[in-house]
Amino acid sequence: MTPRATILSLLLAPLVLYAFACAMLFFTQRNLLYFPVARHNPGVPVEALAVPGGPVRVSVRTQAGPKAVVYFGGNAEDVSLTVPVLALAFPDHAVHALHYRGYGGSPGSPNERDNVADALALFDRVHAAHPQVTLVGRSLGSGVAVQVAGARPVERLVLVTPYDAMNEVAASHYPFFPVRWLVLDRYESVRIAPNLEVPTTLIAAERDQIIPMASTQRLLAAFRPGVARLVVLPGEDHNSFGDEPAYLAALRGTP
Repeated sequence: MTPRATILSLLLAPLVLYAFACAMLFFTQRNLLYFPVARHNPGVPVEALAVPGGPVRVSVRTQAGPKAVVYFGGNAEDVSLTVPVLALAFPDHAVHALHYRGYGGSPGSPNERDNVADALALFDRVHAAHPQVTLVGRSLGSGVAVQVAGARPVERLVLVTPYDAMNEVAASHYPFFPVRWLVLDRYESVRIAPNLEVPTTLIAAERDQIIPMASTQRLLAAFRPGVARLVVLPGEDHNSFGDEPAYLAALRGTP
């Protein structure tokens, strides 16, 4: 190999490695975004929701009356464990928590299109029996909840550790890669928020290392004035709060 060829190969090697790393991020991105939890809390009843490629599973707390909560969880969450917390926060509401595809015994693999389609189907079923529906979406699920709120008559919207768009969150974690253009499941809540009129509460954790506060702030700024408010839980990180009084009060929308 000539000296010129050697120099050229040394210059090209980092570019090849960089391109390979970008390709790996692209082809494995859903493995980095979704962490399906197969288990299910046996103490919480489960129902089947008929959807194309389904049925998917829904953890429930039945309650008579016009009010219900529909819950969309995080990317590594067993939502059946959250049902008792929601029952504490909303004692007069029925509770329905969606297990995404691949989670909690639901068939298939998760992706944005199917997650949102299943969420819309769940809302329609719940709304037929309980016309006053509060949507609660946590972390990944906040992006699902916003899309449902943009398409259905929602009574109230609660977004827990929410973000503006998944590709922006990915860019904060992988700043040296062009992930803004590589992400397939973008959950671009910031594009839908300006069109929402439903009363909305955003709940952020002061020490969240997964969803940057700047991402939550950008989402808040996208809402029309007076539609959304932000509650920051002091001292908490992304996963530390559960049934603490401040969190339950924020879910309810009380001071």
